[in-house]
Amino acid sequence: MPELPEVETMVRGIREAVEGHQITEFRKCPCSCKPLTMTPSFKTMRTRALNQTVIAVRRFAKRVILDLENESSFVIEPRMTGLMLLSDPPDAEHLRLEWQLKKGRSQSVLWFWDRRGLGTVRLYRKAELETALGPDRLGPDALLISLKELKQRCAATKRAIKVALLDQKLVAGIGNLYASEILHVSRIHPERAANQITDSEIQTMHKAIKRILKTAIRYEGSTLGDGTYRNALNQSGSYQNQHRVYSREGEVCSSCKGAEIVRIVQTQRSTFYCPCCQAKK
Repeated sequence: MPELPEVETMVRGIREAVEGHQITEFRKCPCSCKPLTMTPSFKTMRTRALNQTVIAVRRFAKRVILDLENESSFVIEPRMTGLMLLSDPPDAEHLRLEWQLKKGRSQSVLWFWDRRGLGTVRLYRKAELETALGPDRLGPDALLISLKELKQRCAATKRAIKVALLDQKLVAGIGNLYASEILHVSRIHPERAANQITDSEIQTMHKAIKRILKTAIRYEGSTLGDGTYRNALNQSGSYQNQHRVYSREGEVCSSCKGAEIVRIVQTQRSTFYCPCCQAKK
């Protein structure tokens, strides 16, 4: 967490208050916790950002991007517990960065909050951004990947399909939670080799990727039991109420109404699936 739907929700939540606004101040918030990874130094970052207008607020994979008029871009990767906020944070102790912005008479404040300090904030020049987020680093965005691309990329790996979906070089934006949900709707066992998935199954999975991620965005993402993920106004998402298998080990499957949801571990990550709906062929 957060995955594509949560990051897209952050972007949509902050866009109106940030896009077209000038950065009048950029500062570090007092915080005694694990420091963020920041590139370049904060001092250099502040010099390059001050008085710049944010011309676009967008998402790329699991990253929030603020494009500036000088062709630099803030790239914020929330990782496990990072949040982009316009409203009061869950607590002041874990506030990390503050952008003060203005547009005419309108003023706003944007914060980056991160409990565990695993998030990263980078300010790239145009060429650096193209290298950092280029095709050698990240695959097509999960909402944009074509059926043909998905077929080709799955056919090229023998890894378990669940593991393959988590590879950001294969398809960008899908994480552990949504991979389990996508495979359940697709009726594909998570341990099936990706290159053994049939064309008809790939087509079903391609549709499931788009449908589940778009639906999760509509519900403003998933706030799990720890309550960490919040939208820009510090409110919970609600897609967790729609989960079919994720974190439902031992519950009766809502699809087949017969088998119980099973949990296994793949590459040190929990995978949830229904052994009836997702029989291993």
